[in-house]
Amino acid sequence: QVQFVESGGGLVQPGGSLRLSCAASGIIFRFATMGWYRQAPGKQREVVAGIYSDGIAVYADSVKGRFTISRDNAETMVSLQMNSLKPADTAVYYCNSGSLDPAAKAYWGQGTQVTVSS
Repeated sequence: QVQFVESGGGLVQPGGSLRLSCAASGIIFRFATMGWYRQAPGKQREVVAGIYSDGIAVYADSVKGRFTISRDNAETMVSLQMNSLKPADTAVYYCNSGSLDPAAKAYWGQGTQVTVSS
């Protein structure tokens, strides 16, 4: 059974940092493309960052230079280091596997809330 458990969210001031973690199970992790997604109130879910099985990372333009995605195949975990956070980064963050298309997902975990506010 596929399962993603996200953690690490919270309330942070603009300019601050957070590190999100996602524990994945039920997939062949080392071969999987992993992605972080977010959904802000009233908006569609969007991809934030992805990391391929070979370690190559891609980022949405809105987070490039501020966010870093990484993976630990031994622990089947994917992380998202978020620096220089902005109020526009406020959203529920999710991880998932497979293609970096949020519309193609049949299952989502509970997500972790990130709120950037002074």
